[in-house]
Amino acid sequence: REARVRAERRRARLRHEAEVATAVADGARQLLAHIEVSLRRAEEEKAAAEYAKGRREQALGEARSRGRDLKGELDKLTDSVHRGEVLGAEKRLRIEALETRALEELGIEPAGLVAEYGPDQPVPPSLPAEGEELPEDPDHPRNRPGPYLRAQQEKRLKAAERAYQQLGKVNPLALEEFAALEERHKFLSEQLEDLRKTRADLLQVVKEVDQRVEQVFTEAYRDTAREFEGVFSRLFPGGEGRLVLTDPDNMLTTGVDVEARPPGKKVKRLSLLSGGERSLTAVALLVSIFKARPSPFYVMDEVEAALDDTNLQRLIRIMEELQESSQLIVITHQKRTMEVADALYGVSMQGDGVSKVISQRLR
Repeated sequence: REARVRAERRRARLRHEAEVATAVADGARQLLAHIEVSLRRAEEEKAAAEYAKGRREQALGEARSRGRDLKGELDKLTDSVHRGEVLGAEKRLRIEALETRALEELGIEPAGLVAEYGPDQPVPPSLPAEGEELPEDPDHPRNRPGPYLRAQQEKRLKAAERAYQQLGKVNPLALEEFAALEERHKFLSEQLEDLRKTRADLLQVVKEVDQRVEQVFTEAYRDTAREFEGVFSRLFPGGEGRLVLTDPDNMLTTGVDVEARPPGKKVKRLSLLSGGERSLTAVALLVSIFKARPSPFYVMDEVEAALDDTNLQRLIRIMEELQESSQLIVITHQKRTMEVADALYGVSMQGDGVSKVISQRLR
């Protein structure tokens, strides 16, 4: 009986375990079906992700290519900015030289030269390349001018591609560098514009100053030349003296020559005059300036040292005329000059070796 009870219990347990195993197998089959569905979905999502990855890699390649193109354009712009001013000045000078050369050597005006040889005219045939033999027929297309040729442009394209390959690897900081260079370019452009405005203002100021200087110098020269003729004729009775401009058409750079002809002489150059005559001519020029542009006082340092009595007396008369409107301070050793002074100041040394200033008012 106990064995039967145990056997029944075992059979019941086995039936229960069989039922559990059957339920587990059913659940496993359902789980396997779910796993297969999940795997199919995962494969689909993986394929979509790989497709999106390929699209993004393609977009990244296009962005890098665009960056290389922008870097090439940036290099060209930078070079053109640096060379612009220099090339412009060189082109202007070259154009002026070519125009002058065309007029001097060919006798053709620039307008006629452009009309005959301008860019709208047919392009002449190029020179033969190394090892190339030109056809003997002058009507052959190779020997005749022609318009735009695509082959030449293709050669330029190949040259550009070779230069493009020489640019090297892609710079990942190209955008940042482009922004920095663009800001630098903007700053330099503003500074260049300021410099151009400043240059224009300075040129205008220089022009006004030149006009004013030319006006003042012209007036002063005319007044001085007029006074010089009168003073010279008084210091050299019977003589003739005048001021002559070396370049009358350009008053800013002209020189002034002094022509002096004492009485009884035919020479006019100062180097051919005696020492006293040259000294007296210089005094005449100095007095002419005083008369043309008066001043409150004048200082003269032994201007009459090389003059004889007759010429000294003539100079003293002119000094007396200058005394009427100005004060004269004359350093001299001539007694006759001292006689016409209002006050004398001298330096004397006593026995003790100490210098002393002595003054004496005469009038």
